Amino acid sequence: MAKADSPPARPTVTFWGAARTVTGSMHQVSAGGKLVLLDCGLFQGHRAESFHRNRDLPFRAKDVDAVILSHAHIDHCGNLPNLVRRGFAGPIYCTPATRALAAVMLGDAAKIQEEDAAYLNRSHGPDETVIQPLYDSRDVYRTLHRLQAVRYGAAVSVGHGLEARFTDAGHLLGSAMINLRIDAPAGERRLTFTGDLGRPGLPILRPPEPVPECDLLISECTYGGHVHEPVDETAEQLGAVVRRTADRGGKVIIPAFAVGRTQTVVYFLHQLITTGKLPDIPVYVDSPMATRATEVFRAHPECFNEETLALLARDADLFGTRHVRYVESVHESVELNRLAEPCVIIAASGMCESGRVLHHLKHNLPDPRNTVLIAGYQAADTLGRRLVEGRKEVRVLGRVCPVKAEVVVLNGLSSHADHKDLLRMLGPLAGRTSRARLVHGEPDRAAALAAGLQGAGFADVGIPDRGETTDV
Repeated sequence: MAKADSPPARPTVTFWGAARTVTGSMHQVSAGGKLVLLDCGLFQGHRAESFHRNRDLPFRAKDVDAVILSHAHIDHCGNLPNLVRRGFAGPIYCTPATRALAAVMLGDAAKIQEEDAAYLNRSHGPDETVIQPLYDSRDVYRTLHRLQAVRYGAAVSVGHGLEARFTDAGHLLGSAMINLRIDAPAGERRLTFTGDLGRPGLPILRPPEPVPECDLLISECTYGGHVHEPVDETAEQLGAVVRRTADRGGKVIIPAFAVGRTQTVVYFLHQLITTGKLPDIPVYVDSPMATRATEVFRAHPECFNEETLALLARDADLFGTRHVRYVESVHESVELNRLAEPCVIIAASGMCESGRVLHHLKHNLPDPRNTVLIAGYQAADTLGRRLVEGRKEVRVLGRVCPVKAEVVVLNGLSSHADHKDLLRMLGPLAGRTSRARLVHGEPDRAAALAAGLQGAGFADVGIPDRGETTDV
C-alpha cells in the first residue's frame, strides 16, 4: 500500500491466470490501496505443473482484500480454498446461484483431490514421493463462510472508491460479468470483466445481458475464430451419435462438467426421448456433484429463460428421473462398467482430468463398439485434448490405455459464445471502450478474436502474458 503522503497510484490489472491459456482464471486489480482478485480458479494441465502453479500463489494471500467471483466453474473458483488456506480472510462476492453452486463444486473438488491422491499413493512404490491434495474439506468449509451473495444489478462496495456490479453473462446458472467503478487520481475509471460469456439460443438459461461500458474491457476468447453449429443441429447430432452407438451394442461416455454442461446434455436427451427421436435408452449421470448441482438448478428458476419456464410448467421432470438415473455410490459407479447393454454415461470431469469419468474411460476406451462424446472445450495438455487430437494410446490413471472407441466432438453443446457471438456482444463497445485485453483462450483463438475486434473498431486490443500488468 502507498504511504500516506504519496499520491494515489493509478489502478492496474495484473493477469495471473487464463493468460494465453483457458484455465486458472485469476486477475489482480490494484486500486485505491486495495488488492482485489477477479476469480481464483484452478489451472488444469500437466499434473505436476498444475499442482505447483495452483499451490504457489504469485502474491501473499493475506494481502488480498477481496475476491469477486464471476461464476462457479472450477477453473474460475476452484483455487479459493487454497487462497483461504494460505491466509486470505476477506469477503468473496458472487451471485446467489453462484454461491449455492460453489458450495457443491468446491466440496466435490476437495473430495476428488483427496481420493485421487490416495489412489495414486496406493499405486506408487515405497520410494516415490507421497502426493498431497491441494486443499481439504476443512479449507472448503472456511471458504464457504466467506461467500457473500449479491444479486444482479446491485452495487456492492469492495473498498473506498471501489464499487462492483454483476450483470447476467448467460453462461452458467448465476454466471456474471463484473463491472468495477474505480475512483482514480485522474477521475472515475470503469473496468468490465466478462467472465465466461454465454451462447445465446442454448436451453435453460437467459441469454447474456448487454456488456457494460468501460474504459478497460477484459474479455474471454475461448472460441475466437470458431463458429458453433446451430443448436437444433447439435441436438440432432447428439441423437445420431447415441443411436449408432446403441446399434452396435456400445456405450456412450460423455465427460461433462457436472455444473452446466451435464444439465444441458440431460435436457437435450430428455427432449429427444420424449419426442420419440431417440429410444428410451438408459441414461446415467455418474456424479454426486451433478446430482446436487441439478438440485441447485431446480432451486433457481429465476435464472431460466422463458422457454424453459414454460416447459417446466408442463413437465416438472425436465431434469428428473423418468429417463435419467443419478448415480451416487462408488459401488453403483463400478457396476456401470459391468453393464452389457447400450447406455449413456455422463460423468465428470469435463476435461477428463479427475473424477469417475477416468474409470469409465479406462474400461471403455479399448472397445470399438463404444463412443466417447467430447461436449466442451479441452485445454492443452489435458486427457480430453489428447483424445480430441486422435491419440491411439493415452495414459489413464497411471496406465497406458489403447483408444479403440469412436471419439466424437460436439462443440455445439458448448455454453461459451463463439466468434460471431463475441463480436456481436462486444462490437457495440467499439469507440466507447478505449482498450480490450483478451484472456481465457489459447493464443490462436485470442489472435483471431483480436483481429475481429480491431476490424470492428477497437483501437487497442492486447493478449497479455502471465504476470503482465496494464493500467485501467
